[in-house]
Amino acid sequence: MDNQTLLSATFVAITAFVILQAGILVALYLAVRKSTARMEALAVEVKTKVLPTVETAQSMLVELRPQIETIVANVSDSSTMVRSQLARLDATVNDVLDRTRLQVIRADELLNRTMDRVEETTEMVHKTVVSPVRQLSGLMHGLNVGLDFLFAGKRRRRDGVTVPQDEMFI
Repeated sequence: MDNQTLLSATFVAITAFVILQAGILVALYLAVRKSTARMEALAVEVKTKVLPTVETAQSMLVELRPQIETIVANVSDSSTMVRSQLARLDATVNDVLDRTRLQVIRADELLNRTMDRVEETTEMVHKTVVSPVRQLSGLMHGLNVGLDFLFAGKRRRRDGVTVPQDEMFI
């Protein structure tokens, strides 16, 4: 092959390569243009729909900020007051419980002392009243039996009939 043919084949290959590159660039240009149109449509939609909402939310936040700060301050003050009131209530409840315990102990001691005194009094009454009454009763019973025996003996002598003592009570 000759140089001329080789040269023309090389020229045709380079030209084809350049045309191919130009075709790729045109295709890229069209794709970018199409994407740009879509992006512009999205940007317009964002501007018309989202930005007003964001601006409204931002303006609401600016308007509500003082109220929110007041609410937060009130909640903080309230929680501090509740905490101090709970501490006072805890101290009061503990004081009441301590006093109640003391009163229960005192009542228990009083009851124990009272029961001890009742037992002592019962023993004393038994020793000073019941025992002497029993002794007196026994003495009276003995005297009664003795007198009955004496008087029954006189009756026996008068009547001349001796009655056994068991039959006297029938």
